[in-house]
Amino acid sequence: MKASFRTTIRACFVGYIVQGIVNNFVPLLFLTFQKSYHIPLSQITLIATFNFGIQLLIDLFSAGFIDRIGYRASMVLAHLLTAVGFILLTILPEILPSAFAGILVAVAVYAIGGGVLEVLVSPVAEACPSDNKEKTMSKLHSFYSWGQAGVVLFSTVFFYIVGIQNWKILAIVWALVPLCNAAVFMKVPIAPLIGSEESGMKIRELFGSRLFWILFLMMLCAGASEQGVSQWASAFAEKGLGLSKTWGDLAGPMAFALLMGTARAFYGKYGNRIDLDRFMILSGSVCILSYLGISLLPIPQLSLIACAACGLSVGIMWPGTFSKASAALSRGGTAMFALLALGGDIGSSSGPTLVGIVSDIFSGNLKVGILAASIFPILLLVGAFLCKKFMIRNNRER
Repeated sequence: MKASFRTTIRACFVGYIVQGIVNNFVPLLFLTFQKSYHIPLSQITLIATFNFGIQLLIDLFSAGFIDRIGYRASMVLAHLLTAVGFILLTILPEILPSAFAGILVAVAVYAIGGGVLEVLVSPVAEACPSDNKEKTMSKLHSFYSWGQAGVVLFSTVFFYIVGIQNWKILAIVWALVPLCNAAVFMKVPIAPLIGSEESGMKIRELFGSRLFWILFLMMLCAGASEQGVSQWASAFAEKGLGLSKTWGDLAGPMAFALLMGTARAFYGKYGNRIDLDRFMILSGSVCILSYLGISLLPIPQLSLIACAACGLSVGIMWPGTFSKASAALSRGGTAMFALLALGGDIGSSSGPTLVGIVSDIFSGNLKVGILAASIFPILLLVGAFLCKKFMIRNNRER
C-alpha cells in the first residue's frame, strides 16, 4: 500500500474511534441524567433509541447525497457535526425549558455526523489498495471497540478524579477528536470505491437480491446483539450486581469493548488463515450462550463474565458481514454500504430498546430484558448459516 493511503486508513481508524465516542459516551451518563435532570428511566431509554434512529435515517437517505458532494466533503462534514453535537450537549440542557429536549437536540446533531461516518468509513477504507481487504476491514472495525473501551476507561478515570458533576468538560475534550480528524480528511487521498468503467448497483437491484436480504438480516441482528448488552452494561453492573459507578463502567462496557476489539484485531491479524464463515457461526453460537448466561446464571460474577464474553462473540459479525457483502456484491457501491449500515442501526436501536421496555414491564429487571433480546443472536446464527449456504450455491452455479 502506498504511504499516502496508509494515512487514509489511519484516518479511517480514527473515524471509527469517533463513532465509538458517539455511541458510548452518553450511555455512561444515563443515571447521572436521571438524577440531575429528573428524567425517568423510560425517557432515558429513548436517548439510545433516538441516537440510533437518527443514524438509521441518515443511512437510509445519505447514499445519493454522499455520491453528489463526494466522499471527502461528506467525511469532513460528518466529523464537524459530531464535534458540534458534543459541544451542544453541554449547553442546551441548561438553557432550554426541557433538559430532556436539550439532550435530544444535541444527540440529533452528533448522531447525524455519526450516521454519515458509519456509511462512509468502511467504503473509504475498502477502496484503499490493500493485500487482504477482509483483514483490513476487521482491523478497521476493531478501532470502534478501542474507541469504546477508551471512552469508558478515560471517562471513568476522569469521573473518579474530577467528579462526574464535571462531565461537561469531558464532553468538550471528546469533541476535539473529530475536529482534528476533520482536518486530516481535508488532505488525505481518497480512492473511488467502484472503477470508472463500472456503475454501482441501484437500490432496486439490491432489494431484488436474496443474498442482500440475508446480509441485511445479519447486520440488523449484529447491531442488536452488540448494543442490547453494550448500551445497558453499565446500568446492569450497577443495578443488577450492586457495583459502584466506577467499577460498573470498568467491569461492564469496558470489558465488553476490549473483548470485542480483541476478536476483531485477532481476525485482522490472522484472517488469512481462518475461514470467515466458520468463525462467524462459532461466534454466533457463543453469543447465544452469553445472552443466556447474563440472564439465567444465579451468580452475579458469572453473569458479568457472560456480559464480557458477549463482546468477544459479536466482534466479527459487523465487519465480517461487510466483508462478505463486498466480496459477493462487488458492485454494491455506496448504496449497499448505506443499506447495510441501516440494518445495523435498526438493530442497534431495537436491541437496547427491547431490553429497556421489557425491563420496565418487569420492575426494572434488566436480566429479563436481556433474556428477551436473546432472539437477536439466535436469528444472527440462522442468518450466518443461510449466508454460507447461499454463497456456496452461487459459487457452484458460476
